[in-house]
Amino acid sequence: MKNKILLIVFVVGIIKVEAQVSAFQTIDSLLNKGRYQTALTKLYELDTTFQSTSKIAAIYASIDNHKQASKYYEKALELKDDYITRVKLGKSYQKEKKLEKAIEIYEGIVNEDAENLLIKYQLGKLYTQTKEPAKAIDTFKNIIKQDSTNANYYYRLGVAYGMLKKRNLKINSFLEAYKNDTTHIKSIHHLALAYTSLRDKDSANIFINKGLVVNPNHMNLNKLKINNLYREEKFTEAIQYLQRIDTIAPNEHYTQKMLGRCYFNLKKYDEAKKYFNKAIRIDRSDFKAYTYLGDINFEKKKFYKAQLDYMVATFAGKEPRDVEYYQLARVYEKLGNPKEEVKSYKRAFEENRKNYKALYQLAKTSEDYYKDKRIAYKYYKNYVNRFEQKDSVLTKYAKERIKEIKKYYFLQGEILQ
Repeated sequence: MKNKILLIVFVVGIIKVEAQVSAFQTIDSLLNKGRYQTALTKLYELDTTFQSTSKIAAIYASIDNHKQASKYYEKALELKDDYITRVKLGKSYQKEKKLEKAIEIYEGIVNEDAENLLIKYQLGKLYTQTKEPAKAIDTFKNIIKQDSTNANYYYRLGVAYGMLKKRNLKINSFLEAYKNDTTHIKSIHHLALAYTSLRDKDSANIFINKGLVVNPNHMNLNKLKINNLYREEKFTEAIQYLQRIDTIAPNEHYTQKMLGRCYFNLKKYDEAKKYFNKAIRIDRSDFKAYTYLGDINFEKKKFYKAQLDYMVATFAGKEPRDVEYYQLARVYEKLGNPKEEVKSYKRAFEENRKNYKALYQLAKTSEDYYKDKRIAYKYYKNYVNRFEQKDSVLTKYAKERIKEIKKYYFLQGEILQ
């Protein structure tokens, strides 16, 4: 009797296993046809096992429902500790943006299996994302010891060094990435940026040009190229690059404004005006575009229009607007309004205490406008004390005026300090 019971249990067990195998085959067939909803329904009907739970998780992962995927991978691991499932859970956490949880999973995997470079690489990237550059550096150094042929490892190492502001180590890492792969565009871009910030024009140009060979449509490298051409006053060549990127990414504020600036420097004012107006339509907070429109009208001797443009620029601007007030003062000079001219030069210097030209002009116009020459004397003295070495011609004139004004008041019985 006992043997019969055991046999029945054994047979029932086999039938259940075969039924479950058959059920999983049906589910796999449904998944192959993309019918994941029906597959999920059938999985929920099965007994809760590691296999059924992990398959539910995998289905959710495949449709980018990472919250549900994580939930079922967690349940599967409660039923059975499985290496591959832990890896999948870590990836699901990563996609769910639960970075700390992903790090915890990956650290456990790496401690257990130091040869898993794929997980180690993801761990290094996560350390960077969570602002732990020192850990990222250690991780990428360790990976490079195991595989020194992958440019991405050196690139990531460079990014981590950059977070710690270790400039030379950052550049060396990007150079190593470039040596491993001369088409590694991210490293090329970072090298171009690094050498630009160091004002190493030749090295910067080498990597800008190399990068544009690899990817002619790389927007940031194109912008670096354009900025360099602009600084070199190669405005026509800069326009060619600007027109090119305008076809790649139309109506970008940077492109329209730089086209305006290039045409302005070529004295093609109508073209320049067209692009500055485009730039304003894209970003109305860009007060510098109004300043350029003022400059165009000033050059065309349309002083009332220039006055309006500069005034709009001063209203719209939030950064120091010393240039705008300085230009406004020049307009008032042309319009024969010395009172406003003096006020504008004063505002220009108040906006930027390093603007020595504004202080000099404030002194000069104050001397012409005010009967009390002691006002101008104060400004001339301030100019010489602060900016004597800036411009020898202006400093010579300021010193002469200080001497003459001092002499004038001395003859009237007053000694100026």
